[in-house]
Amino acid sequence: MKTNHKYLPILLFATLAFGILLGGWLNFPGQNQFLAKNNSKNKLNKLLDFIDNEYVDKVNADTITNRAIDNILAQLDPHSVYIPPSEQAQVAESMRGEFVGIGVNFYMYKDSVAIIKPVENGPSEKAGIQSGDRILYADKTKLFGRKLPTDSLFSKLKGKEGSEILVTVYRKSENKKINIKIKRGVIPIKSVDAALLLNPTTGYIKINRFAESTFDEFKTGLTQLKEKGIKSLVIDLRDNGGGYLEQAVAIADEFLTDKQLIVYTKDKNGTIEKTIATKTGSFENGKLFVLINENSASASEILAGAIQDNDRGTIVGRRSFGKGLVQREMDFEDGSAVRLTIARYYTPTGRSIQKPYTKGTEDYLKESESRFKSGELYHKDSIKTPNTPKFKTPKGKIVYGGGGIVPDIFVPLELESSKEHTAYLLQTGILGQFVFEQLDHNRNAFKGLTFEQFILKMKGTDLYLNAFQKHLFKNGINMSLDNNKDLVKRYLAAEFARQLFDENKFYEMVLKKDAMIDAVLK
Repeated sequence: MKTNHKYLPILLFATLAFGILLGGWLNFPGQNQFLAKNNSKNKLNKLLDFIDNEYVDKVNADTITNRAIDNILAQLDPHSVYIPPSEQAQVAESMRGEFVGIGVNFYMYKDSVAIIKPVENGPSEKAGIQSGDRILYADKTKLFGRKLPTDSLFSKLKGKEGSEILVTVYRKSENKKINIKIKRGVIPIKSVDAALLLNPTTGYIKINRFAESTFDEFKTGLTQLKEKGIKSLVIDLRDNGGGYLEQAVAIADEFLTDKQLIVYTKDKNGTIEKTIATKTGSFENGKLFVLINENSASASEILAGAIQDNDRGTIVGRRSFGKGLVQREMDFEDGSAVRLTIARYYTPTGRSIQKPYTKGTEDYLKESESRFKSGELYHKDSIKTPNTPKFKTPKGKIVYGGGGIVPDIFVPLELESSKEHTAYLLQTGILGQFVFEQLDHNRNAFKGLTFEQFILKMKGTDLYLNAFQKHLFKNGINMSLDNNKDLVKRYLAAEFARQLFDENKFYEMVLKKDAMIDAVLK
């Protein structure tokens, strides 16, 4: 199959925008239970009763009800959405920041559960599971050769904390099957991907979403960086679709002084609730930079807006998504939920950054695509701000409302089209799959290497670059890597580092020639 690279960026923007639609909401304490009750005066319920009792054919009442709910919410705004029971448990788990299981990163490789890497200090690592192992059986359930969906696999490996599971693994390096008993434990789902030094005085923290554990993870990373003597900090919110409001607020409080306004909300009755910074900030004086792009939304924009409007730091990147609506999640008895917009939020200067949605959800989500077509992602003067409301920060800087956070320092997308398409490809799953296969073929080639030795090894060869080009052609992706060798080698080395070492090492490799990082360091 021939891949049309013209649409790679558009597809990526659409996918991330959909993630923002489902994943970026602002949680308020004391979530209400919304219970469905029969009511003879409710026309919708009566209609469902008529269909159930009188309609000529058998129908699935749940399917009809779910579609009716979707259609009702579609008349409101793009972020008021229904979450069916099958999805709600997974969403809640992700935002909770943990689950109970055996602690492995895996993917299906040739109909087998292949272990990419066991979670550090997790139950599987402690029990002796190794990278490259194949899980053949979970207790007596056969897992290989069945093409089981991921959710079915998770259900076999998850369980109650402290419960035991006997897994049978095939270890290729020893060419034998091994029975290993694992005691399930709490496995963190990290929302802070990395906390590392860019140079001796500049720290870097990458946040992928705002979950229940985000502030604690962030504070741990910040404390470690402060102990190393940082004077400046970079917070990376690129592609962060949002999450819990209080987590973004708590992080903002680390940088703002006592009584500075962080954010305020206003509901349909005009009731305003303000959130104010406290005296407890641990990094109120160092230099601060926040990285954003067109997929930074919701809680990410609250954090960036609070920093920008209080003249506390510098926003670097491209205009953010533009989500200024507040949702509250309300549960139904069957395990499903509705996420309903209940208020708007405003940055400290009084600006709403919500972009228009009067033309419907489809047009709303495609707005990111229009930025690609208009040239906004390449040139700062293409950002459409002349007709949007202007506001002034305490120091007199002009900031804009009505459609996202406009950065103080604009950093364009890669200007060379071929490089841009290659960069998008490298962020898909095909790179991770290729690296796993290379390690699986000869893991001993990297055995015992220090990180410094690993870097020298990767720099000194085009072996994996050439093999990756063949892998692309084999999978029907007719893209030549000849003009982007340095970029591809950097991402290849980074993915090898992730699978061999950890997430921090991945970012150490990737960020070496990152345009936004370069803008900060200059």
